[in-house]
Formats: sequence, C-alpha cells, structure tokens
Amino acid sequence: MTLQLTVESFVAHLATERGFSEHTVRSYRSDLGRLTAFATERGATEAADLDLELLRDWLWSSSQEGLSRATLARRAASTRSLTAWLARTDATATDAAARLKAPKSDHHLPRVLNRDQMDAILATVAGRASSDDPVALRDLAIVELLYASALRVSELTGLAIGDVDQGRLTVRVLGKGAKERVVPFGVPARDALDAYLRRGRPELAQDATTSAALFVGARGARLSNRTVYALVSGLLADLPGSGPAGPHTLRHTAATHLLDGGADLRAVQEMLGHASLGTTQLYTHVSTERLKESYRIAHPRA
Repeated sequence: MTLQLTVESFVAHLATERGFSEHTVRSYRSDLGRLTAFATERGATEAADLDLELLRDWLWSSSQEGLSRATLARRAASTRSLTAWLARTDATATDAAARLKAPKSDHHLPRVLNRDQMDAILATVAGRASSDDPVALRDLAIVELLYASALRVSELTGLAIGDVDQGRLTVRVLGKGAKERVVPFGVPARDALDAYLRRGRPELAQDATTSAALFVGARGARLSNRTVYALVSGLLADLPGSGPAGPHTLRHTAATHLLDGGADLRAVQEMLGHASLGTTQLYTHVSTERLKESYRIAHPRA
C-alpha cells in the first residue's frame, strides 16, 4: 500500500474509531499530506520507507517556512500518531517517530558545512572512485555536481545526458514550476562527470533498454531521489552539526560558500532558481552568523 493510501486509512481510523472531530481530522490530513509529498519527493513512497532521519528533515524543512512553534509541534504530534499506529497494527516493524521532536524555535538557519568538512566529503568520495568502481564514479559525480551547481535533489535526478555541456561547463536544469535555468559547474565536477560518463555509466546502463537519464542505478534505470538521499546522509552522518543530513545540505552549503566568496546575491538567486530574493537572503544571515562565530572565537575582545 502506498504512503498516500496508508495516510488515508489512518485518517479514516481517527474519524470512525477514535471519534476525532472534523476539524482535528482535517488538521491530521493536512499535516500528513504534506509529509507524504515531502517523503515522495525523496523516493519514500511506502510506510516502510519512513525513518527517523527523513521525518526530522521534514520538520526541519517545515521550520524554514516560518511556521510557528505550535504548528511544528502539531506536525510532530501528527507524525508520531501515524507511526505509532503503523507499528501497533504491524504495518511497520518499528515506530519510526518514537524519538521525533519538533525543532526548537531558535533553529531557524539551514545546516551549512564549513570548507574543511566539504573538502573531507569530496576527498572521501574521490577515494572511493579511485578504484574505478562504476557506482563510486557515479557517486563522486553526484556529490561534485550537487555542490558545484547547488542543485535540488529532484533537479539532479531529473537530468538527461544532453542537459550537460562539458565544454561550456554548464548544466540545463528544470526547477520548481517547470522553470528552466542554466547553471555553471567547475572543473572538478567536469572531470568527475567525464569519468562517470566514460567508465561508470556504460557499465551501469548496459542492461537498460532506452534511458537518457544522466544518473542511473545498477540496472540502468533513472536514479531515485532516495538513493541520492542515502548517499549524502551517509557522508554527513559522522560530521558535527545539527539539522538535516540530506542533499539539501549541500545546496545550502554551496549557496553560503558563494556568498562568503563575494558572489552577487542576485546571481546566487538565479543560480538557485529562487523566485524571491528574500529566500536567497537567508544565506546572507548564515554568512553573518558564521562571521559572528568566528569573531567570538578569534577576537581577544569579543
């Protein structure tokens, strides 16, 4: 049963067996509908795909929308009720949200890696790719491109081979609202893509019938968001810092590093595909907070 149908069954259970009011049931349906959309975007389409990290990322993402602490707490409670019911009815082996808590009110900035942390991640995937393993070559190209071009995970997995222009160091992206944009990437990403396309993808896609997808899995089918999510989460797992541990962290990191390096705010807005400059301005706050922290650590009269 899909996650969407599972949620509908749970909501029906609340109305018919628990006797919840129409208003309360509507709130549960709204909250869990948003969770379903978030999970589906990341490749989690069934109840068994829900895990604590994904649920935490959803609440963290919700906190970035400027929602009140009460709304975040309600979303967390709705999620805990769902997963407890799933575990109680043996639909899932464990209660994924048993330790889920709503983000604290002061957690309003996205997680951003520093340069040393990002360099360590890139060194890790490059080390794996040195074996010429097709999956490792693909993973290096994924991480390099996510960081180089600040892509959303859905934009990355939606790429076709023809979207990449290695000569001009650009990639054509279909973003939110079906808006197309062209974004740059650097030489390291080009080299990683070249190695993947020459030595990695042909091995992975040899059993495929027809697929123009840039990134493919072991059987040649288009790579899922969930696979990319798992890759990045694994790379971030041992790094210090709070907040989400998925591909969006690399997008946040790329945007912040661009602004730290002196990039124009509107240029970063265009690169990220933000409709509003206000959304991009969040990263200026991140840069300011990083400056303040460095000042507190380094200045003798801080």
